[in-house]
Amino acid sequence: MRTETIETEISLVNELQLDLIQQYKKREVIDLEIGTKPLNVLSLFSGCGGMDLGFEGGFSVLQSSINEKLNPDFIDKKIKNGFVLLKKTKFKTVFANDILIDARNAWVNHFSKYGHKPEDFYKESIVDLVKMYRNGINVFPNDVDVVTGGFPCQDFSIAGKRNGFNSHKNHKGELIEKKTASVETRGQLYMWMKEVIEITQPKIFIAENVKGLVNLDNVKEIIQNDFSSANGNGYIVLDPKVLHSANYGVPQSRERVIFIGIKKSALKKSALEELEKKIISKKYNPYPNPTHSYTVEGDDLKDFVQLKDLFKHLDEPENAKDLSHKFYSKAKFMGRHCQGQTEIKLSGIAPTIRSEHHGNIEFRRLSLENGGKIENELNKGLKERRLTPRECALIQTFPPDYDFVIESKTGRKGSFLVSPSQAYKIIGNAVPPLLAYNLARRIEDIWDIYFKK
Repeated sequence: MRTETIETEISLVNELQLDLIQQYKKREVIDLEIGTKPLNVLSLFSGCGGMDLGFEGGFSVLQSSINEKLNPDFIDKKIKNGFVLLKKTKFKTVFANDILIDARNAWVNHFSKYGHKPEDFYKESIVDLVKMYRNGINVFPNDVDVVTGGFPCQDFSIAGKRNGFNSHKNHKGELIEKKTASVETRGQLYMWMKEVIEITQPKIFIAENVKGLVNLDNVKEIIQNDFSSANGNGYIVLDPKVLHSANYGVPQSRERVIFIGIKKSALKKSALEELEKKIISKKYNPYPNPTHSYTVEGDDLKDFVQLKDLFKHLDEPENAKDLSHKFYSKAKFMGRHCQGQTEIKLSGIAPTIRSEHHGNIEFRRLSLENGGKIENELNKGLKERRLTPRECALIQTFPPDYDFVIESKTGRKGSFLVSPSQAYKIIGNAVPPLLAYNLARRIEDIWDIYFKK
């Protein structure tokens, strides 16, 4: 049992937070009364918990982000300012890890409001965790139903150096020498995720990465085959699928490749036969169907979510009490030849939110002399500025009650538990919670037709 202590603090509970907490507790009481057993999730490379939040549900999003025609059971209740509270799922995060202390601080600060403990989150790298297990220290929980993991993507990213398996950093994100064992480089960390799968034996695992991975030689096939070999070829790993977030109500151009593996021995005979087919029927396909029309079309699909609907109730930062909105990058416009110098289009979706800060954060509003197009706001005297961490978080579909910029109560005055620059980084690294929620609800729907009782 770990006794590690960390600096953590709970922000002031606003009206929305209080409402969400009450709803959470009410649902827990109902679960206990009817004897519902949660499905335990072990989360790797968790960051600030975008995947974890999505898998658990019970958070708020813009109502237009939900297609009520296709998913009438997604919404628990309507809230203020066009937001809705999503229903809780059967999933519960019982283990999380990440090497970034800011991500952990943000995760603990938020999830502790909803019944999670700080010790649920491990700051050790996945390599160190597996080595601890090999040495007789069992850090992993026993009853794991699902393993999720967004193994580091920088080495597969189009925006990065595309080193792939030949990463120049180790499992702790440190620069390495060429002679360092490649199995512990950042580009090989999915193999350590595979070992965690072999240790914990989940019924399903989900691994996600950037779209750029599928364009690197045969990397996709190598990873798929490696995952399939887990537990002596004990898992069916389906052909990975690229999901565009905007097709699921996320107002952002963000594409992720999703690998899904299912434990053969846990499957019903009918499900095993179906999943081994070259073309899987709609009934057994675990990938969620699109709900919004951005790169896809369909009569039942809603229009993609526009940024103007997301931002219309936000004050300007100088009038904000929310620290995640008040503090933001003051980097000046450097010319269109540089990254991060474009103005968002309020009638469209945002570009991909990057895990960077300062001059790489896109502009919420440019001046006329720098090519700004939002003249009605400029005519009101609103100044040129970049997106705030709160705006970036809302674009990612994190709820308004998730604090990203967190002041420290134990350090010097004006110091941060999570600084604005680090807030940008952990937000940009995250999986959009709403995309994860669509995935979780689909897996929840097919659970009983997949697995033996």
